[in-house]
Amino acid sequence: MGERLAAALPANAWNWIAVWRRNHLAWKKVAFASMLGTLADPMIYLFGLGTGLGLLVGRIEGASYIAFLAAGMVATSAMTASTFETIYAVFGRMRDQGTWEAILHTQLTLGDIVLGELTWAATKAFLAGTTIAIVAAALGYAAWTSVLYVLPVIALTGFAFASLAMLVIALAPSYHYFIFYQTLVITPMLFLSGAVFPVGQLPGVFQQIAAFSPLANSIDLIRPVMLGRLGDNVGLHIGALCMFAVLPFFLSAGLFHRRLMR
Repeated sequence: MGERLAAALPANAWNWIAVWRRNHLAWKKVAFASMLGTLADPMIYLFGLGTGLGLLVGRIEGASYIAFLAAGMVATSAMTASTFETIYAVFGRMRDQGTWEAILHTQLTLGDIVLGELTWAATKAFLAGTTIAIVAAALGYAAWTSVLYVLPVIALTGFAFASLAMLVIALAPSYHYFIFYQTLVITPMLFLSGAVFPVGQLPGVFQQIAAFSPLANSIDLIRPVMLGRLGDNVGLHIGALCMFAVLPFFLSAGLFHRRLMR
């Protein structure tokens, strides 16, 4: 039992860096195309809804609609970048490409691999979210100083959604099952978590559901800072994101051990 637990957890605090570096070297060859694809959706939402629908909506919570939307898109871009990196790229390396199998023949444990993959997905989320925040600041929808304050939240958001997606791929038999996660979890979360419109406009039951969403907790940390306000329940939101980052990590590591180490 002890050996099984040790194999499912990181061996030390630095082995994961080798996995992260391997992914980074591979990504550098297609970095431009990868970033372009990752940023397309949040940019379309930002400028399509922000400039079009914004003319009809007017101001929300004392800010222009596009400024309100920009903060939501920062968190959303981190969510989508880490999620899609995990459910497609990581799943491919785990099941089809034999990358994980090759790494397991080294001194790295399965836990090292999972942690390295999570950190790499969080890195891509950090790049995507930071880019959206910089665009928003450059266009005057947020203060430049706010970008610095939201950087840790972007990284934590990426890690939380990568950890949740890692749990999904630990259970999914094939790529075909990811459509259920996208349509039944990720897309509803986008519209129920305050990214596009205030959560307060939702019926009471949906407001309660949104309170447990990692995206809502991320937005509640990012939006007040980008709009120059003080946030509420900051510690609670950070704690919720940490829970979404840590608990699925340990669950997925155990599930991967059962799936791969038979």
